[in-house]
Formats: sequence, C-alpha cells, structure tokens
Amino acid sequence: MEEDYRASSYDYDELFVKSLSLFSISQNHLLLLLLLLLLFIVLLLFLAFLVFFYNFLEIHFLADLLTAFRGDPVSLTYNPSSQLYKSVASKCSILHGRFLPTPWLSSPHLQTAFLSLVAKSPHVTYKRHMFFATDGGTIALDWLMSSDVKGASCTNDATRENDKTPILIVIPGLTSDSGSAYVKHLVDKMAKHGWNVVVSNHRGLGGIPITSDCFYNAGWTEDVRKVIDHIHCQYPEAPLYAVGTSIGANILVKYLGEDGVNCLLVGAAAVCSPWDLLICDRYINRRLVQKLYDKVLTVGLQGYAQLHESILSRLTDWDGVKKSRSVRDFDNYATRILGKFETVDAYYRRSSCVNFVGNVSVPLLCISAMDDPVCTREAIPWDECRANENTILAVTQHGGHLAYYEGISADSMWWVRAVDEFFDVLQSSPLSNRRKKVEGPSLSIPPESSIDQGPYVNVSEDGMVTAVGNSQEDFIAEDECNEDVDHIRKDEDAILHEERSDLLTEKTHSKVDLNQPLDQNLNDLDVPVRRRMDQLLRLNRNSIWLLAYIAIVTTWPLVGSALLPFLKKRFKSIIPSALRRR
Repeated sequence: MEEDYRASSYDYDELFVKSLSLFSISQNHLLLLLLLLLLFIVLLLFLAFLVFFYNFLEIHFLADLLTAFRGDPVSLTYNPSSQLYKSVASKCSILHGRFLPTPWLSSPHLQTAFLSLVAKSPHVTYKRHMFFATDGGTIALDWLMSSDVKGASCTNDATRENDKTPILIVIPGLTSDSGSAYVKHLVDKMAKHGWNVVVSNHRGLGGIPITSDCFYNAGWTEDVRKVIDHIHCQYPEAPLYAVGTSIGANILVKYLGEDGVNCLLVGAAAVCSPWDLLICDRYINRRLVQKLYDKVLTVGLQGYAQLHESILSRLTDWDGVKKSRSVRDFDNYATRILGKFETVDAYYRRSSCVNFVGNVSVPLLCISAMDDPVCTREAIPWDECRANENTILAVTQHGGHLAYYEGISADSMWWVRAVDEFFDVLQSSPLSNRRKKVEGPSLSIPPESSIDQGPYVNVSEDGMVTAVGNSQEDFIAEDECNEDVDHIRKDEDAILHEERSDLLTEKTHSKVDLNQPLDQNLNDLDVPVRRRMDQLLRLNRNSIWLLAYIAIVTTWPLVGSALLPFLKKRFKSIIPSALRRR
C-alpha cells in the first residue's frame, strides 16, 4: 500500500509539471508585459509632473471649474464712515462684482508672462513733449488726446488754459514706459472715454537719455511733483487724476502722503503697489519661481544702468553693477549710492509708501492681487487703508502682477475697467469739487500753455519719430510757469504765517496794528511770548530738580553702600581735626 501511494504521488507530480508546460509564456508576451509596465511608470511620472507643474505655477483651473467659472468676489476694505465709499465706491459695479481670469491663463505666472511676452496692445500714437527739470534732467511726457482717438483734427492753439477736459497722468512701473502693453490698454481706454492722458516716463526711459547725474528710484517723488505742477500750470481749469503701477504706484502713494492736503490731484489709483519694499525684497528671494522674477528684473535694471554708464559718474563699482544677481545687489551697488542712502534696508524703509498711506488726503483706489508673484500680499496695508477715510482697497484672489486678463480671448484687463469706472463716478461726485475749495480762487492763474506748441514729436506704433515743433520760447514759458507756481506756494506760506500770527495775538491779548509790517507786529508780540517761555523754563527747571530728588531717594540704598567706604575714610580725617579745634 505504501509503495502504491508513492507511485501515485509521483504520477501527480509529473502531471503537474506537464500541465505547467502547457501554459508556458512566449517571448512576445513577456515583452508586451514589460512595455505595459514601462508605460504605467511613465504615466505615473507624467501625472506627478503635472501635479508639480500645477502647484508650481499656482494654477487654479480646477478650482474655477468647480465654481462653474463664476470667479471670486472682490474684497473691499474701507473706513466705515468713509464719504468716498458712500459717494463713489458704492456706485462702482465692477468693484462689487466678481473677477474671473481668462480660463487658459488660470495662473498668476501665466498671466504675468502673457502680459510681458505675448499680449497684444491697442494701437496708440503719442504726441511727445519734453519736460526739463531744474537739475537738468529730461522727462518724456507722452500725450494722447481724446480728440486724436476720436479722429478729430488736433488744434495747436497757443492757449488752452480754459480746457476743462480731465487729464490722467500715468506713472509706469520699474523699467516700463509708455510703450508697455498695460500702459497702452489704460491710455486707450481712458482716451476713448473722453480723457486726455499723459504718460510720465521715468528718467532714461522712453528712448530719452539721462541728461543729469540723477537716477530715479522707488521713493523719488520730486519728478512726479514737478510734472503735476507743470501740467496744472498749463491746464489750470482741468481736473488732474493719476494712476501709478507697481513701483510707479509706490511713488504715487508716497507723493500723495508727502503733499497731503496740498496735493493738486482730484483722485488717484495705485495698482499692484509693492507697499513695503523690505517685505517684498524678502519675499522675492524666498522661492524658486520668485527668484526667476528677481533675475528678470535685475537684467532689466542692469541694461538700464549700462545704457547710461557715461552719465552716471557717481557709480564707481561698475563691476558690482554688472555682476549683480538680484535686485538687492543692484540696489546696493547703484540705487543706494545714487540715492545717498546708508544701506539697502534704509533705502527700502524710507521709500516704502506704506509709511505715507495714512496722510493721503485725496480719493485713492488701491488694487492688489493675493497671488501677485512680485508684490506679496504680506505687505498689503489692510489696517492703514481702513483707518484712512480717503482710501478704498480692492483686493482680488487672482490677477498676477499688472495683468488681470479676462475673457476667452484675453483682450481686456479688469483693473483698467475698474479704474475707468472709479474715476468716472468720482468725476461726477461732489468729492471732485473738494480740490477747488482747498485751492481757492487765487491759485487759478492762467499762464501761457506750451503743451501743444512743442518741442514734441509724434511717436508711432512702429517706432517712427516725426518732429512737430522746436521752439525755445516754449522752454521760457515753461520756466515762467514753474516760477509762478513757486510764487503761489510762497504766497500760501505767507498767508499761513499771518494766520498763525493772528492766532497768537488772540491768545496773548496783544494789540496788533494791521497797517504795520508783519515783522513789526511780531516784535510787539515778543514780550508776552518771552514771558511765557520764561514760565515754561522755570517749570521745566523745577521738574528736573524733582526728578533728580526722586532718583536720589529711590537709589540711595545702592548708592550709599557704594559710597560708604569712601565716606568712612573721609570722616576719619575730618572728625579728629574737629575735636582738636574744640
């Protein structure tokens, strides 16, 4: 039985081996399995790359798809008692709507790259006017009149001071000029709606060389101030508005805060401002994708500096400028030196417009994007804008840096439409008359205009330049206009000085003869003022002695223990001599 069992088990094993041989896999089948396995691995790698690419570029197409491409609402920050919101912002449907980026540009990086590399811009033909600053610098002012856009014949009248057409002043961003795509979108939009628009190119940009040893920076507001004064002098009846973009927005807000109630503008808009340059500097060096933007901006700044190398004589370390690997390096070797700042951080801190938002006294619309790849949302001054009644802060979830493309064909920019609507409502609101009340009738001095007389040229789309006029009388008229502005400001200072003198007279109950000169009246007030100053000095002297007494009493145990050995030694020599005298 046992042998039969072994035999039968052997037969089963043999049958099993034979059955396996019937299912042998050929070489073709094995190769097919290997190919399928390789294809599966490649598919996994491709999916992993897609996930990485999706997150790296911050694409939000799937999120837009889940919301049926409705877009995200615009977040508005304003003071609860703001008259600007009640009269203007509350009537802006765009600010109270939603923003949906172009579906195939559902990324801040795609939006920004499309703006810089691919985007089409409207056909714009500027009329250039050269403005010469007092330090010898040259600024190109590119004009686009509403009459030119509508096809009407352009008039070259010598005086247009009675023209009340609103004027929009555009301040471009870093290394941008009137030829940038987003500037053309804004200029074309506003001109078609009946505005006269002028782009104030930074020094050395717009095809104009630097003619003075001066370099613009993020905190340089003097050029903007002079240009606004100049345009106001040429068109005293026209309301002035301004739009700043990126670094231009930082310059504009800083200028508004510096001038306060003396600002000549009726309204302003700051689009994609960096707000705090120090925070943005830290942010742009944090991630790999931001470092790419940093490198691109550095290359643009290096090209700008090297183009004017023969003029910028104060730059001694040109090797450092050429080898700069970041914007911070360039600012260290160039901007800091030309701006006379001790350190780069000192330049960033003093030039950041976040320090001046609270002093803005004209209606200001601020637009920022949460996904801005250059100007981080960490620098947005939410509290400062909420505290100022003259500021409206509009923040969107998406938009990139100065892009905000919308529509399937990406031929429209959301922020351009928002600014256009805001200014249109502001122009028809009671707030537009506040500037006239502040100025008063004495400031409307109609000087001769030189905007339409030259020297200017026509700058066409293809870069062709055609001369229109070149008269030296225009420069003289321009200097006289600037002198008139200086006289006006001196008169304002004299009025304020007289008001302060009158107030001081009332408080001291002194009689002042209005027929006498101001200096003599001030001399009459000298006696009571000195008497009051002597009283204050006596009070301060008593306060100082009181503080000294408190300090000695409170620190006596410590001071006494330290002086005890010295006092003992002195008393040993004093007491015996006193006893001998007795």
